[in-house]
Amino acid sequence: MAYADQQMSGNKIAALVIVALIHVLVGYALVTGLAYEAAKKVITKVTTVDIKEEKPKEEEPPPPPPKQEAPPPPIVAPPPPINIAPAPPPVTVVREAPPPPPVVIQTAAPPPPPPPSKAKGATPRGMNSWAGRIQSNYPTRAAREEREGRVGVRVSINTDGRVSSCSVTSSSGSPDLDEAACDGMTRYARFNPALDTAGNPTTDTYSTAIVYRLN
Repeated sequence: MAYADQQMSGNKIAALVIVALIHVLVGYALVTGLAYEAAKKVITKVTTVDIKEEKPKEEEPPPPPPKQEAPPPPIVAPPPPINIAPAPPPVTVVREAPPPPPVVIQTAAPPPPPPPSKAKGATPRGMNSWAGRIQSNYPTRAAREEREGRVGVRVSINTDGRVSSCSVTSSSGSPDLDEAACDGMTRYARFNPALDTAGNPTTDTYSTAIVYRLN
């Protein structure tokens, strides 16, 4: 209301100033001999000015309260994708089955032949020499009693070619001659040792006979 009152007062003051100026002009016109009617019309127009009071402006409505933000919508997880299997490939129907591939049978190569065997039995070495020494050691008692005989023996030979043991396989009937035969073979007999398939010395046995004869 204060703003409207101030505006109305200003309009009234302006109107009063205009009226005063008009009166001055009218007086000036009367002095100068202007037409009285003209001055009367002007005064009539001026004095009949309607001063309209402006309606006070309506107060502006208060601003609306700030809108409260709505809570965000809940997060909805999208459903998992559905894997749609592709259509199976078309099946081609063959009237006749194709022939099976040829079967190749690979035979293993035959093993190489074994190397020639180097195995051999024991053989007497210098037999004439040691056989004579055995016969020369004729048992004294058997010689005095003029006993003769043939003794069959089997001896075991070690890798050095020497006799390691002796056994009587055929007795002469005289224990002296049998014992002398084995004793002589153990002391004097010498052999070439036996060999295995690889050619290495090995043990063996040998059978022979010792003949005791008086000259």
